[in-house]
Amino acid sequence: MSASGGTKAIVAALAANLAIAVAKFVAFLFSGSSSMLAESVHSLADSGNQGLLLLGGKKAKREATPQHPFGYGRERYIYAFLVSIVLFTVGGMFAIYEGIEKINHPHPIEAWYWPVGVLVFAIIAESFSFRTAIVESNAIRGKQTWTQFVRRAKAPELPVVLLEDLGALVGLILALGGVGLALLTGNGVWDGIGTLCIGVLLIIIAIVLAAETKSLLLGEAAGTEEVEKIKVALVDGDVVTRVIHMRTLHLGPEELLVAAKIAVEGHDTATQVADAINAAEARIRAAVPIARVIYLEPDIYRPEAAPAE
Repeated sequence: MSASGGTKAIVAALAANLAIAVAKFVAFLFSGSSSMLAESVHSLADSGNQGLLLLGGKKAKREATPQHPFGYGRERYIYAFLVSIVLFTVGGMFAIYEGIEKINHPHPIEAWYWPVGVLVFAIIAESFSFRTAIVESNAIRGKQTWTQFVRRAKAPELPVVLLEDLGALVGLILALGGVGLALLTGNGVWDGIGTLCIGVLLIIIAIVLAAETKSLLLGEAAGTEEVEKIKVALVDGDVVTRVIHMRTLHLGPEELLVAAKIAVEGHDTATQVADAINAAEARIRAAVPIARVIYLEPDIYRPEAAPAE
């Protein structure tokens, strides 16, 4: 994912959520709807989440230091993980608490036109934000399904924004349903039930985000396509005859570490091997530009001693 593409989707979501959060809170003040209060906190939490993603992207650009020789690319994973925690605690748990309170102590919704009008506005605004995230994601997801894209993406920003916007849209529909049923029946319990459903939805999304970003934090290898490109680039058929074994690791969304043991002939001179390694590194970087840290170890291939890849 290009940094510009991710930033565009984040900024679009941030602008939409800030406007929606203010509108929802005003609607809560005039109507007393708990769904509106839960949704305003949800939108405020989403705005903070987008701020965290922007902050993580900025911190990830810092230059490597002696203490952190591989740079700060994983800052983006850390802040994406923080997003899942904020979504779970501030968004999901608060909505569940508010929903239970409203079910136990229901009261009718006043000035119904405020929550209904704000929800319609919010659905329109979130739809534009969601569309921006979809367009940016389509530019890079290729033939992957949406589930595969969310699970395999090495850059966390777009999957996070996609899931947040999807959750926001579904949550708005739940809130609209809760408010609508409360108005039709005159029973405020429905408003509380809608709020409770919003909380459950947010917690589910937070768990999915936490699981995916945890995998990135632990360290993921390059994708299958990139691994094959690297293997092909390593072998020149002259000095480097095969790849004995290889490991890859994402140091960040756009920085890949490659470590490989390559087979050379026993009669090759040190100069020939060194030149072959330099040439192999150049081929790898041409084939997979994000392969920025490369360690190659020459060895004599012995089938009985070669480790399984």
